Amino acid sequence: MLKDYKLFENQLKSLSSKKTLISTINAHSYNTALADNEFSTALQNSDVLIPDGISVVWAIRRLTGQKLKKIAGADLFFYEMERLATSHKPQAARPGRVFFLGSTEETLEKIKTRAAKEYPNVEVGAYSPPYKPEFSEEDNKAMIEAVNTFQPDVLFVGMTAPKQEKWAYHHFQQLEVGHVCCIGAVFDFYAGTVKRAPQWMIKLGLEWFYRLVKEPKRMWRRYLVGNTKFIYYVVREKLCGKKRISNVD
Repeated sequence: MLKDYKLFENQLKSLSSKKTLISTINAHSYNTALADNEFSTALQNSDVLIPDGISVVWAIRRLTGQKLKKIAGADLFFYEMERLATSHKPQAARPGRVFFLGSTEETLEKIKTRAAKEYPNVEVGAYSPPYKPEFSEEDNKAMIEAVNTFQPDVLFVGMTAPKQEKWAYHHFQQLEVGHVCCIGAVFDFYAGTVKRAPQWMIKLGLEWFYRLVKEPKRMWRRYLVGNTKFIYYVVREKLCGKKRISNVD
């Protein structure tokens, strides 16, 4: 059930600087987790699980009364980049380091080019893993080695859900990093290969609608079918909770 997930309810600045696995959850990932126990385990065992979707914020409020604030993967990304840029001054012995794991070489180059301009005192590393349904032992070893050689303060994993969360969860102990952030589509947003919704739509909770209009063939099932399923699951969970209370009375 959704209320079994312990969601992050503080501000990002409250995050500890120690080694932390950070994942996000939205309606689509929750629907996926219901049919994928491995993915559900990865989400529930993350150190921090961020409500990345207005639908999740809405659902939790109706299920538990808890008032959460939506924190998008992009919000987490810019917070981490700003944190590294301001906490590691140019004259410091070791500048802040961030590593991007995932996506294509072309996208990673665009990310590095933009980051060099916007965060000149942050060292950026990247690795593009092979595009395949499952990684081999050799693939995983090469990815871990690339990350650990760089030893980043922040590792961004962008291989789409649920693949990225499962990979980060299973290899977390082997990674020599600070924060591990599973942020998926943010790679494309920051690289400029996919345009994010304007701020006014984001503030109104309509980012999903913008993505649907921009990519209807790819997104219609996620948002039209997926959101309908999500609402059904939430209503069912709410009704089941009321029924249990009634039976106890």
